[in-house]
Amino acid sequence: MRDDEASPPVATITPYQDGPLLVRGEFALVTPDGRPIETRRGTIALCRCGKSAIKPFCDGTHKAINFRSTP
Repeated sequence: MRDDEASPPVATITPYQDGPLLVRGEFALVTPDGRPIETRRGTIALCRCGKSAIKPFCDGTHKAINFRSTP
């Protein structure tokens, strides 16, 4: 990488038991075709249960539907 190029985003992703994926740090969130998704924060929760009304973000629905992640 050249000195004048931007560094790639660096993030920590933590899968919470029976809950979302928490993404912390510097990251870029994009659609499958590469369009940016605005995050507004340095930490976001991504849905894993597939039932969130605000996908790709978590809205807590996993609790209401008793979602269980695999160990």
